[in-house]
Amino acid sequence: MANHVITAPMAPTMDGKMVLITGGNSGLGKASSISLANKGANLTLLCRNREKADAAIADISSTSGRKPDLIIADMLLQRDVRRAASEFLSTHSRLDVLLNNAGSNFLSHKETEDGIERTMALNYFSQFLFTNLLLETLKRSAPARIVNVSSNGHYGAKLDLESIKGGGRMGPDGLGAYGRSKLALVLFTYELARRLQGTGVTANCLHPGVVRTNIWSHAGPFSPLTILASRFFMSPEEGAKTQVYLASSPEVEGVTGKYFDKCKPKKSSPESYDEAMAARLWEISERVTGLAASAARTH
Repeated sequence: MANHVITAPMAPTMDGKMVLITGGNSGLGKASSISLANKGANLTLLCRNREKADAAIADISSTSGRKPDLIIADMLLQRDVRRAASEFLSTHSRLDVLLNNAGSNFLSHKETEDGIERTMALNYFSQFLFTNLLLETLKRSAPARIVNVSSNGHYGAKLDLESIKGGGRMGPDGLGAYGRSKLALVLFTYELARRLQGTGVTANCLHPGVVRTNIWSHAGPFSPLTILASRFFMSPEEGAKTQVYLASSPEVEGVTGKYFDKCKPKKSSPESYDEAMAARLWEISERVTGLAASAARTH
């Protein structure tokens, strides 16, 4: 009787693929960067802190043998988001995967220089603006993928579009604002997928799991969330699996407009499927980020 050798399936290859990751120097972003570099991807990391970014790049390089490019920018600020997009486009003619990973929560209400509450500014408006600034390059690179890191925290959240820039209570440990920002990101992902039909560019979002990262550091060292994160949450490597899957797996080639959890499609909240709200949110977001004015100047 012949012996049958069982071999593990080969990891999806990313050889030659250009991947841009926001927040790539720690937590989920760093874990995703290492995994995608090990699959052969060429990486550009967008990070806020140069010292931490340089340390992460050293780790990624030593692990994978591939050194990522680096763009330093603070995604709380729309001027930095615009500069980062311009810097990337000045040196790259293609983009195969945009992984919008950067995000955080903030305990107290404070507005950015653009007049937007910080959690909503970072977790939603920066992703909206950055993605739109890179959209034409993604289309030229098709098939291409956009992966947005949302959260199960969006369940139960409600959006008041009249105060989308940050009205409403922050909630305990900032979770009210956090949930609203992640619901906005799911609505954006679905609307983006609809607008990209036929272009070869897909857009999906995901819940990474409850991950032990520094995203909860703004809640303070003695916050219940911070204590839980340090003891019981999953590792960044485990949490990064779904976003790496969406960025690289041939199983989701052509799949778009979905919400994933544990590498499987999942129903997001009922509010997230409101197409009229998603369309209105897009129009408001264009005005808040200045994209509507930019489009008007080009016509």
